[in-house]
Amino acid sequence: MAKPLSMDLRERVLACIGGGVSGRQAAERFGVSAASVSRWRTREREQGDAQPRAQGGDRKSHRIDAHHATIVALLKASPDITIEELRDSLSKQGLSFGYGTIRRFFERHKITRKKRPPMPQSKIARMS
Repeated sequence: MAKPLSMDLRERVLACIGGGVSGRQAAERFGVSAASVSRWRTREREQGDAQPRAQGGDRKSHRIDAHHATIVALLKASPDITIEELRDSLSKQGLSFGYGTIRRFFERHKITRKKRPPMPQSKIARMS
């Protein structure tokens, strides 16, 4: 994803507009798009400066994290439940999550789905 343009450039463009130049002329002079200039002006009016918004990041995990207690309770009730069975149990409660969403939830909360404990090392032969 591209990085946002610098605050210095944004401030210079907005100062130019404040000096009486149109948005399109300022955009052409500084080599940016007119749409960007329009967004910067709107942002400056709304929040007081043209600071860029945060980019990327997780915007949806809060939806499944809100049901953390429910998921943990289902896992404790049936420790060997598969992700698909967990999805079915959640859907019966009116909660719909994808397989990958649940898998990422497990990774985030360090929940493992191993069915049995690891085997002890072989005493006969060296394992590599």
